Amino acid sequence: MKGNSMLVKGRFLPLLVWVAGLLIVWEALSWVLLNVVRTPLAQSKLPYVHELVATLFRYAGTLLKEGAATFGNAGVGFLLGAAAGVLLAVLMSVSKTIEQLTFPYAVASQMIPILGLAPIIYGIVRDEQISRIIISGYITFFPVSLNMLRGLRSVNLSALELMHSYAAKPWAVYWKLRLPAALPGLFSGLKIAAPLAVTGAILVELMGAQHGIGVIMLRNLYYGPSHTYMFWSTILVGAFLGMASYGIMSLIERLVAPWQPEFRPKGGGR
Repeated sequence: MKGNSMLVKGRFLPLLVWVAGLLIVWEALSWVLLNVVRTPLAQSKLPYVHELVATLFRYAGTLLKEGAATFGNAGVGFLLGAAAGVLLAVLMSVSKTIEQLTFPYAVASQMIPILGLAPIIYGIVRDEQISRIIISGYITFFPVSLNMLRGLRSVNLSALELMHSYAAKPWAVYWKLRLPAALPGLFSGLKIAAPLAVTGAILVELMGAQHGIGVIMLRNLYYGPSHTYMFWSTILVGAFLGMASYGIMSLIERLVAPWQPEFRPKGGGR
């Protein structure tokens, strides 16, 4: 137990020191801009940290409610996009014909700028919830599909030949060999897509939705300097939602695929 506590402390202490140092520098620079340089609208450019924290606590209920709306819709879109990406990757790994027919279109679909696609989808659907789900799923689909396909094809050839020598059925090869080998690649795609799904949901909210952290962000941006701290609070909440989604995927990866080298304990102690 003592060794584990020392390991946790060794991992998180540098991070805490780095964050504390960043906040101190931020607060100092904000004071310099306001009192020394006397920059116009200085707090709009770099607000005081202590005032920002106070605003977060003061409006915690509103930020939590709107953040939950954003995170919930992004999560649904993320799950649908991930399921579609996994399914397509499996189909492409089974058939070269399917890959040749679908993969070029999947790549071409990613050439459409999300900033231009979001208002188009919202204009067609006219439903903020469905629009957020569609955009989040669209963002998720490609990185999951690409990384999953790469993982399915990373199987050791000798292991594959051994399975065939035992006359293993195709489903057994996938379940016992290909899918476990594809898990690291799958989670790489999921960790890339999860924060992007949240960003996509927020982008849709900027198009004119009624609920979500993006709505509060846009309103306080237009209200001007008097709402600077609330605007910055929405930015921090949006960043937190992205980090939380990445953290959830990392935790699930640790539970589902604990054999990966980065999860093994460091050092030779027993």
